[in-house]
Amino acid sequence: MNETTHKGTLCYVRSIFLLLSLMSCNKIRTDLKSDWELTPFIKVDSVNPILNPGESEFTCPILGTRVKWDEKDVFNPAAVVRNGKVYLLFRAEDVIGKYAGTSRIGLAVSEDGLHFTKMPEPVLFPDNDSLKIYEWEGGIEDPRIVEREDSTYILTYTAYDGNLARLCLATSRDLVKWKKHGLVLPEKYKDTWSKSGAIIAKRSGEKIIAQRINGKYWMYWGDTDLFLASSEDLIHWKAEETPDGKLKTVLQPRKGYFDSRLVESGPYALLTEKGILLLYNGMNLEEGGDTTLGKGAYCSGQVLFDVSDPTKIINRLEKNFLMPDKPYEISGQVNQVCFIEGMVPFKGNWFLYYGTADSKIAVATSPLFK
Repeated sequence: MNETTHKGTLCYVRSIFLLLSLMSCNKIRTDLKSDWELTPFIKVDSVNPILNPGESEFTCPILGTRVKWDEKDVFNPAAVVRNGKVYLLFRAEDVIGKYAGTSRIGLAVSEDGLHFTKMPEPVLFPDNDSLKIYEWEGGIEDPRIVEREDSTYILTYTAYDGNLARLCLATSRDLVKWKKHGLVLPEKYKDTWSKSGAIIAKRSGEKIIAQRINGKYWMYWGDTDLFLASSEDLIHWKAEETPDGKLKTVLQPRKGYFDSRLVESGPYALLTEKGILLLYNGMNLEEGGDTTLGKGAYCSGQVLFDVSDPTKIINRLEKNFLMPDKPYEISGQVNQVCFIEGMVPFKGNWFLYYGTADSKIAVATSPLFK
């Protein structure tokens, strides 16, 4: 081998080595946690599921009879810290009626965020009021909660009449007595399927306080694509629209991913130094989704929006960070479901509460300070 050939061979080898090194570095960087995501969340297997169906009774004001309101399932909770305790507002179903399960919102309290005691009666339920037309007899479902600066609790929930889901709102000062404010979206969208309202908020100690951006409050909502609404007072909302008057989509499903069929808001959207962090639920397609997951599985994702423009996506996790892999998550009223909906900062950790197989409630935690 002459000198020229030898030098050429060395250059080739060095080039290959450099290329392999770069590929290795790129792979490592892909696997590293980004500086904006809120992970990892570890399921608390020692106590999960933390809430199960029961046999509590109350007198349904519409039926006029005693009903075991949490007999069938408990799932999809909102969460808030109040006076040093964690309160869960959870969806509960009975086993009677046209839809074999009217939904109502129950309340449970915990000293440690892990062991809960239910209140004997629901705190928000269909009644003989102006909203009965929207809430009966499917019920009241899937609460999400933040606080206003004056310590008023703002609760979004789904009213289901058995045919159409409509996003509604209620307020309270004590989590027990609630004032219903009716439909969130204006008259134009009164008969449009709508649900899952996640208001943008900021952590203040162990409180989650609704936060204005550009002078307005904002809410992500929807369970196909995600849309956006704005408000001056957290009570009256306006749907964001495109120039041609259609709902403005801000997040969509992705073919081949865990969220290939639909995306749906998780808890509130969290205002951080990096942007607006939304934890959300994604459903897998039966065909054309993530082949490593079960068909129709519900998993959890995260997306980061621009703080100066809540419609603009900055980043999005490629993979889910929570998926059904426990027996009580895989089998139930709806199989293969982890559905996140409540999250609180409590005793140095984030506590993330989620529905399992639409049947029970579980919790996962992540360190608050990292």
